[in-house]
Amino acid sequence: MATLSSLSESHATYRDALAAEAAREARQAWSRVDKDDVSGSWLSLIGRVLSVVTGFQVLAASRADTYTSEALELQGGDVESAGEVNPQAFAGVASDGRSLFGLLYRPAVAFKIAMSRGNSLQKSLAVGQATLDMAVRTQILDAGRVADGVAIAARPRVGYVRTLRGRGCSRCAVLAGRYYKYNSGFRRHPRCKCIHVPAKGANAVRREGLLSDPREFFDSLSPEEQDRIFTKDGAQAIRDGADISQVVNARRGMTTAGTTTEGTARGFARHRLQGAERLMPETIYRIARSREETIDLLRLHGYII
Repeated sequence: MATLSSLSESHATYRDALAAEAAREARQAWSRVDKDDVSGSWLSLIGRVLSVVTGFQVLAASRADTYTSEALELQGGDVESAGEVNPQAFAGVASDGRSLFGLLYRPAVAFKIAMSRGNSLQKSLAVGQATLDMAVRTQILDAGRVADGVAIAARPRVGYVRTLRGRGCSRCAVLAGRYYKYNSGFRRHPRCKCIHVPAKGANAVRREGLLSDPREFFDSLSPEEQDRIFTKDGAQAIRDGADISQVVNARRGMTTAGTTTEGTARGFARHRLQGAERLMPETIYRIARSREETIDLLRLHGYII
């Protein structure tokens, strides 16, 4: 029988596989750049990568409603949603609101910077490839994650538990294992693998053992793992009794999205917004004064239909 833990892990594993496949196709494109004209040749290849990433973003977002419904069923029954998540709304734009095209051009910039610092051609190409890999994987994972958040926001009286996968990092460890309201933005860093577990409340997920204290996580690690994840000095301070949240700056490198003009020139939101800036879901969570207003704005900006 499925549990919340197994369901969320299966959901995340599916998304990981999408991100890995998208990264593989992006690497193939990068391998074809002209070494004598990396910037120019990458411009001619980037359209294919943009298409690949956009397609995988749609796939990553497409299971948000199903996943949320199944998670709530395990807690005693689904909650009627105010609308269906629109997977297309999470594609074609970077998760921080910038142009996806601009983000995918960054490998060429990273290559130039590496070359200017005296690195070899092969090393500089490797830097570009690593930059591309991180960007692609992050955008696939984020599309799915943000869609999950919208599916949660569209259901009354539903929030989520942030769940840490694997050993993670110190920043995620401090944020994980807590119950959050629907409008608590999901802070993440590049290639973050933490996920939402939809929840009807803290009590509903406490029985599953999904609520935890960061110190409990720290104590579950070996001294070597503690040093690796929290740094030697940080880990020693925690072992000596320091507050883990004070030792770890959980917000360092963690972001949520703002606004974007992507998706306003064409697509579902075009007629409704009439060229105005399109709000990212996490900005909507911050500014809306009620769940009803949140849902209205999510619908206006094309995230639910």
